[in-house]
Amino acid sequence: MANNALITKSISLENLKIHNAKVHYQLTPDELHDITIQSGQGREASTGALAINTGEFTGRSPQDRFIVKDEITESQVWWGKVNIPFSPENFDKLYDKVTAYLSNKEIYARDSYVCADDNYRLNVRVVTETAWSNLFCYNMFLRPEASELENFTPDWHVICAPGFMADPEVDGTRQHNFAILNFTKKIALVGGTGYTGEMKKGIFSALNFILPVDKNTLPMHCSANVGEDGDTAIFFGLSGTGKTTLSADPNRKLIGDDEHGWTSENTVFNFEGGCYAKVINLSEENEPDIYHAIKRGAILENVIFKPGTDEVDYADVSITPNTRVSYPIYHIDNIQPGSIGKNPKHIFFLTADSFGILPPISRLTPGQAAYHFISGYTAKVAGTEAGVTEPQPNFSACFGAPFMPLHPTRYAEMLSQKMKEAGVTVWLINTGWTGGPYGIGHRMKLKYTRSMITAAINGELDNVEYKDHVVFGLAKPQSCPNVPDEILNPRNTWEDKDLYDVKAKELAQKFKENFAKFEEFANAEILAGGPLA
Repeated sequence: MANNALITKSISLENLKIHNAKVHYQLTPDELHDITIQSGQGREASTGALAINTGEFTGRSPQDRFIVKDEITESQVWWGKVNIPFSPENFDKLYDKVTAYLSNKEIYARDSYVCADDNYRLNVRVVTETAWSNLFCYNMFLRPEASELENFTPDWHVICAPGFMADPEVDGTRQHNFAILNFTKKIALVGGTGYTGEMKKGIFSALNFILPVDKNTLPMHCSANVGEDGDTAIFFGLSGTGKTTLSADPNRKLIGDDEHGWTSENTVFNFEGGCYAKVINLSEENEPDIYHAIKRGAILENVIFKPGTDEVDYADVSITPNTRVSYPIYHIDNIQPGSIGKNPKHIFFLTADSFGILPPISRLTPGQAAYHFISGYTAKVAGTEAGVTEPQPNFSACFGAPFMPLHPTRYAEMLSQKMKEAGVTVWLINTGWTGGPYGIGHRMKLKYTRSMITAAINGELDNVEYKDHVVFGLAKPQSCPNVPDEILNPRNTWEDKDLYDVKAKELAQKFKENFAKFEEFANAEILAGGPLA
């Protein structure tokens, strides 16, 4: 339910070195919405949602994400291109600059928390330069009751200053924008970018370090829902593979759409209090839950309006194909009370294979599950990024490498152990192309993907005939309710069968090349889970 209670408490940010600022504390969504419009930083859409432009950056900037390398992180973090080290000295100097920049300004503060399970709760105080950034945090983090705010003590701080530009030569950044995690000082520092996802993913990355190391809990970049019988289904997948869409099932209650923890007590809890969904080509017919969630309180990012109207054109990607909406989870009708599920029974790895090679559904062995989890495969389609003219494989370990501070095998080992303990069945779902690659074939119909997932959950694929994919060794069901038999074998959908064979082997080789960096850490069972050819 909405938390719009009037808060009379005021706070000082002097302890953060933010001096003499006019601090707007715990404003309601309506107040933040109106301030954004009155300041000319946003516009109200016909649905009542707030539409804003995030400026120069319309997505995350992975090369500008840093972790402070100190006694806590030095021996634990998997340093490299994903987790880039930043010195404590440079952090302190940059932090002082950012807080000096925010001093004497009109700024916005919000107390919130993450992790729906109270045993893992982390209190977060957010300080933002803009009202709409603060509204985003209202939507995406969990909302304390008014009584909880009286003696609220933050465990972490998020400080976001889009208008502050770093000097790379002086500050140690790559360019003027940055997102830095400091585990000793428990601060996520964001500057030079208005893209709201940097705040959300900063706290997610922090939890991906804290929960495995301190709590023996697996953090997951996934969505999750629960059925009438209390069975939980988990959906892993990179952006654009359908996590948010497929977890919003009218016959199951949504736990959350993006970030969860799996505890040693075999429960799954949502980290967040909202959803952050792509809206490119959004339609009421295909994604009714998301479509109807876009009302007052929601924030649309980088969308274009139809000429002369306040109606959003969801097909227009002239600013970015990464158009987004954030909204509090209570904008969805069918949600799980408390955002906690038990009894995980099915895991779905989602991939949007734009090569058209992988089966639309296949059942994985434990070794294959670990292999594909570590691989974290999907494919970029032509035109989504500058220079991408044909499908390109995209591997992201654990389906979330940009947010994983530890070595991927740490997460994979935890997942394998929990799968075995819970008796989970793992499925690989291709939400991408069939009948050929992008440009020749077509995207798998959403209604077929939904039918396959429903059949898997309901046990309707337990006793059907399976055949192994010749190249990848994946067990493909030969029949599925409400799905044409011919699409279950991707080779049959290609006009040129010989070309399919060639392209399947080429994709298998890409898998092997990517996995080479993990081979020394993988056991025989995991290695056997890779492609056969």
